[in-house]
Amino acid sequence: MSSQPSKTLETFANPQPDRDYTIHIHTPEFTCLCPKTGQPDFATLHIDYVPAAQCIELKSLKLYIWSYRNEGAFHEAVTNRILDDLVRACQPRFMRLTADFNVRGGVYTKVVAEHRHPGWQPSPPVTLP
Repeated sequence: MSSQPSKTLETFANPQPDRDYTIHIHTPEFTCLCPKTGQPDFATLHIDYVPAAQCIELKSLKLYIWSYRNEGAFHEAVTNRILDDLVRACQPRFMRLTADFNVRGGVYTKVVAEHRHPGWQPSPPVTLP
């Protein structure tokens, strides 16, 4: 069992590649360092995606998220970098990453970044009585 951070994201075959469905992943323990002060920044990451052929394997995601613990990064940059890496790994139909950073100096930051595969359109919402 690996106990080291890793930048490698593993995937597995989507068990229902012909169906649009959403995977929600909630990661409340993201940390990186402020590039100005070196102090830790804490965030909850919300990953929502509609997979195509591949899904993100969760243990590799955990080790990937851990790999940022000692890296300095601005909130906007690290959010977009994580999204780019996730998209590169699994090529989803749609992915949204919301990084909800904890307060620092009385300021909260929430960064939302999205990827949409060209030509993909979501199904219309269903309204039930």
